[in-house]
Amino acid sequence: MIWYLAAIVSGYALGSIPFGLLITRLAGLGDIRTIGSGNIGATNVLRTGRKDLALATLLLDSLKAGLAYFAFAMLSGDRNVGLVAGGVAFLGHCYPIWLKFKGGKGVATYSGLLLFSFWWKVFAIGAVVWVGLFALTRISSLSALTAAIVVPVAALLLGEPRTALAILVALSVLVFWTHRENIGRLLRGEEPKFGQKKPPE
Repeated sequence: MIWYLAAIVSGYALGSIPFGLLITRLAGLGDIRTIGSGNIGATNVLRTGRKDLALATLLLDSLKAGLAYFAFAMLSGDRNVGLVAGGVAFLGHCYPIWLKFKGGKGVATYSGLLLFSFWWKVFAIGAVVWVGLFALTRISSLSALTAAIVVPVAALLLGEPRTALAILVALSVLVFWTHRENIGRLLRGEEPKFGQKKPPE
């Protein structure tokens, strides 16, 4: 029980570090939440024109859940404890207490958990879907949402255990929740392609 409690607290604390916001401020670009989508993730950081900062944000956000998983899986000797830590890190990223629970949308953090928890094939399938669809549509949200559907399906087909499947389904549902405004715009045909300005709310 103590391991799960430590995983929840530590996972949330790690996940809630707003790397995109911190990196852009340190670079002298001000508050990333005032441009583009207002999000603190790598896609919005890329809208500053700084590919290096966007890449750094992507890597650091990916490491949040990945490191949380790896640390607690190794320390406790229980993969499920690691998965809880990684899942809560995802929540921390999306709902950081320091930013009044307004964080990122969780795609990079989700990807990091897949990588570090050794779901290589599942990650690869999701990544191919994201990259392929983005190349065709240039719509990041549509690519992310499609990949979020594919990931748990791929895990099921690859024979992942029930606990893993339950966590992947929960995280994919949360990805849809964090993208609910994007879904509304997609349904209305108003979601901008990458590089286009977001339409007025």
